[in-house]
Amino acid sequence: MPQTLLFDLFGVIARQQSPAGQELLVAAAGASAPEFWAAYWALRAPYDRGEVTGPGYWRQVASALGTTFDDRQIDRLLAADLASWSAVDDDMVALVEQAAAAGWQLALVSNIPEELAVHYEQHHHWLRHFDLVAFSCRIGHAKPEPEAYRWCCRALDLAPGRILFIDDRRENIRAAEAFGMRTHLFTGSAQARRAIAELEAARQH
Repeated sequence: MPQTLLFDLFGVIARQQSPAGQELLVAAAGASAPEFWAAYWALRAPYDRGEVTGPGYWRQVASALGTTFDDRQIDRLLAADLASWSAVDDDMVALVEQAAAAGWQLALVSNIPEELAVHYEQHHHWLRHFDLVAFSCRIGHAKPEPEAYRWCCRALDLAPGRILFIDDRRENIRAAEAFGMRTHLFTGSAQARRAIAELEAARQH
């Protein structure tokens, strides 16, 4: 029976990029949207794993687009990128707080670059409810790499089957299941709340 809830961040507690945020990024880059997003995602994993800095990442994106970004443009891109990922789901924040009050051990694993990790630490105080915060830029592994899940299990000192992993992406869920974790594919706060309530009821019997 799971004793720890391991949450993904973006698409679960925090919202995915808004269309408005995406438009601001494309405008700041001065590129066509298809080319911009192809470069943005193709180069993102090393940035999320902390292998490249924010300015270094945006210089790589510029190179992939066949252009260059000056320092002011890089600053604008960093700010726009941060803003595009900063919105949270208040219902999920409430769920986290209620789960903590109910005695669940909470953990978080997220593919996130350093600049955004710092922003969340500074502005989202509900992170204090988590006994473990595993940011990919700090642990050097990103989902769905098996090492990301293994790192969490080691840090929590738990067997995989003692963890319920909650994520909105099927590839991350499949990787966690292959590693031995219990999983819940996130489709909304109501379904997540029911899944946790069912585990809570089973835990009390």
